[in-house]
Amino acid sequence: MDLAFTSSLSLAAGNIATQKIKPFTSSISTTCKVPVQRKFRCFATVATAMTQASEFELENKKHDLLRTIQDMQRGLTTTADQRSIIEEALVSLEGYNVGAPIDLKKLDGTWRLQYTSAPDVLILLESAARLPFFQVGQIFQKFECKDQSDGGIIRNVVQWSIPTLLEEQEGATLLVSAKFSVVSVRNIYLQFEEITVKNIKISEGLQALIAPAILPRSYLSLEILQFIRSFKAQIPVTVRDPGRQSVGGLYYLSYLDSNMLLGRAVGGGGVFVFSRAQPLDF
Repeated sequence: MDLAFTSSLSLAAGNIATQKIKPFTSSISTTCKVPVQRKFRCFATVATAMTQASEFELENKKHDLLRTIQDMQRGLTTTADQRSIIEEALVSLEGYNVGAPIDLKKLDGTWRLQYTSAPDVLILLESAARLPFFQVGQIFQKFECKDQSDGGIIRNVVQWSIPTLLEEQEGATLLVSAKFSVVSVRNIYLQFEEITVKNIKISEGLQALIAPAILPRSYLSLEILQFIRSFKAQIPVTVRDPGRQSVGGLYYLSYLDSNMLLGRAVGGGGVFVFSRAQPLDF
């Protein structure tokens, strides 16, 4: 019985061994052809996602920079360590615009100063902090170059005041006007032309002293008020002697978009951080 059982197993095994194993075949093709239109859609989707990620990263860097400088009184109270951190943030942002030419149409308009390390501006801020009779309000740069191809006009605007005599912060306006020309991809050259003091706004107390409201205002008092309000002092700084070089400077616009402008005064003149502001009328 055991022998017969063993023989039958051997025979069955032999039959299985002699059978040919057929390779597996599938009716589904191994090459899947993707329509060209779908490929382009895939590429466009990936490119859009990458662009959005890059823009999101850029906005974060701008936000980080503004957050870093917001409590530094436009650069007046920065320490050496803080200036180092700000410089790193500036360099990181400048990398997004490196090599791109200046867009004069985008540059046109009014920009409010948020931070600077420029000594000539910090002197004004330090004076306002130390002197009780002097205030410095907002500081702007106004570019007029929308329809130009190689330059335009730039106006440095400082709003200042003398407490009790003029209105707070905006009692008067100091303008430093210059022509600028594009001299390279990112550099402009400034040629200063004129310094102007205008828009005198006297305080209510001074107005009452000149022309008391409880008394009939005389012709003379009204003339004095009108003269002060319309006062405008202009000091030309253009060099008329052809043998002398005009007062000017080189300015590197290191970053520019629709709402932020970064600049560097070439030659150690300091850095500037501006944000887009409402238009100014002069």
